[in-house]
Amino acid sequence: MKNVVKKEDFVSKQFLGVDFVVLSIGKDSMVTKMLYKSTDNVPFHQHPNEQSGYVISGKYNLKFGGQEYPLSEGDSYSIPANVEHSITIIEAGEVVDVFTPIRQDYL
Repeated sequence: MKNVVKKEDFVSKQFLGVDFVVLSIGKDSMVTKMLYKSTDNVPFHQHPNEQSGYVISGKYNLKFGGQEYPLSEGDSYSIPANVEHSITIIEAGEVVDVFTPIRQDYL
């Protein structure tokens, strides 16, 4: 567990070509900050983690459950576990994501 993590100690990672940092890890949840570039592409995928997010900056199209959701600064979302979803980056930016349980592939 990393309950408190100073910004100079953030761990940089990559998933499907997208850069992100692990912000903190609790007993059952994980907080990350996605650093989306305009050239990033996150195709449909699913994982056994509920994913909730908050858009700090940028513009995106999030797809899941047969719907498409345009997102921009200040918007938030929650994707149930095991539900296929994708995100198209319209404008580069940052998104904070919380995963429950912890994403083992992000450690």
